[in-house]
Amino acid sequence: MDITVVGGGIGGLACAVALTKAGRPVRVLERRDALADAGTALGMWPNALRALDGLGLGDKVRQIGVVQAEAVFRRPDGRPLARIRPRNAVVLISRGALTQLLHDALPSEVLRTGIEVSDVDSLAASGGVVVGADGINSVVRKTCFGDAYGLRYSGYSAWRGIVPGEYGPSGEILGRGAKFGVTGVEGGRTNWFAPVWSPAGLRHADRHLPELHRIFGKWCDPVPQILAATDESDIIRHDLYYVGPRLRSYVRDRVALVGDAAHAMTPDLGQGACQALEDGAVLGRCLATMSDTDQALRRYDSLRRKASQRVAGTARLVGQATMRPGMVFPRDTLLRTADFLMR
Repeated sequence: MDITVVGGGIGGLACAVALTKAGRPVRVLERRDALADAGTALGMWPNALRALDGLGLGDKVRQIGVVQAEAVFRRPDGRPLARIRPRNAVVLISRGALTQLLHDALPSEVLRTGIEVSDVDSLAASGGVVVGADGINSVVRKTCFGDAYGLRYSGYSAWRGIVPGEYGPSGEILGRGAKFGVTGVEGGRTNWFAPVWSPAGLRHADRHLPELHRIFGKWCDPVPQILAATDESDIIRHDLYYVGPRLRSYVRDRVALVGDAAHAMTPDLGQGACQALEDGAVLGRCLATMSDTDQALRRYDSLRRKASQRVAGTARLVGQATMRPGMVFPRDTLLRTADFLMR
């Protein structure tokens, strides 16, 4: 049985690694000429680390990444709101480093770059399995699942970047309709992200730094220092979308969706990449261990769809609660309560 993964992102590569570890042939078609190394730090929560352990990569991620054992929340003037210590620490690793680890776990012939898949129907008609891992603007989703499942704007847009040096502590500074987050990342660097509540498509200028300084320049340390260390060319800005409504199934015939193609979510729980890893690992395992392909695909859907959609829904709620300008008082009260209860 032929298995074709459309998209060489985290979910698609995880699926391919799971299949090749089980001795199953697979090909990954990636439209770009090289794997993406853009993007900032990804938090590997325990669920993602378990998936990586199953792929034989968990220890490597732990060796490379930076452990975050707590998060400090403050107001823009520096006054503390909360210090949250998760039950299990998070390992932070850059998207480029994680993608490279997944790629290096594959035989060289599996990944084929520079191939843009436009005729999904022909792939699906071949009788093999097609894995749609082609991201938030998935061609596979649109072709095989229809236009009803599209992108919905979250209400906020975000700048992101990585700078040399360490600017702890990790956490978030929360303002009205804006926040500035800071985490570590491998190589003694600092990852930062700065979402703001704004209309979709709004751009104040071609340059990002003047607008960042206007919004965040007078916030407490280390925000001014991080902005001063940031190079304009290293800044990424994206409006933040999610897939809606929820898909009724991640499987149609012998086409399965994973990652953002299935359930693109806002980054408010830091679970997007984690869920993609779980999707890919579970789908690969189902296809590798179950002799009935259709049953394997149904099993994947039953294991991953509701679980990932719950996470996506929760991320959306958290995003609205932390980003809407009118939610400052309940947001801060909730954080102070959480801080008190966790002492």
